[in-house]
Amino acid sequence: MKLAGVWLWVFTALAVLVGLASYRYLVLGPAGAPSNVAANRFAASALVLHASLGATALILGPAQFFASWRARWPAWHRRSGTLYVTCCLIGGVAGLVLAAGTSAGPVGVAGFGLLAACWIGATANAWRFARARNFAAHRRWMTRSFALTFAAVTLRLYLPLAIMAHIDMAAAYRAISFLCWVPNLAVAELWLRQQGAVRTIPPLAGPSQSRG
Repeated sequence: MKLAGVWLWVFTALAVLVGLASYRYLVLGPAGAPSNVAANRFAASALVLHASLGATALILGPAQFFASWRARWPAWHRRSGTLYVTCCLIGGVAGLVLAAGTSAGPVGVAGFGLLAACWIGATANAWRFARARNFAAHRRWMTRSFALTFAAVTLRLYLPLAIMAHIDMAAAYRAISFLCWVPNLAVAELWLRQQGAVRTIPPLAGPSQSRG
């Protein structure tokens, strides 16, 4: 298996685990959230919607990147992709509401608010290009969209690291409001640029061409 395939399975496992764990909010509501999340002014109205739809997007997202699955089950790909887009757009709006009520101050409002806005924008573009049957652009924007969806995973990786490093949690949470998604998006952009560069490399000349 190629390295890219190994990483895709790693991302899939992490996304599914975090997604399934996030469904606890459907049962527990804000009471199941960490104290800094439960302190959000709009947790009662938006947290369950954001967490449950984001969890569904996390679980559905990785499957969209398996080319063999897309080819074998194109109808399933379209339906699950439509559900993914719906979850991201509505979950993103709920994320904007939560960003406005975060307990992390202006930095947190900016970090989480920009995440929600970029999430909505990237996903809307992915859907728009799919509707236009520009599938190359659709795949690029879907990559960006899932990099932002995956912020739910990276946020949960950074928080225990901050605790182990004995960093003040208030300061850590403000930093994580950007760290949970900006590096994800940067890695996605680098990967997309690399893929574009590989596709534009001219083929090596064959024996008959090299003589000319």
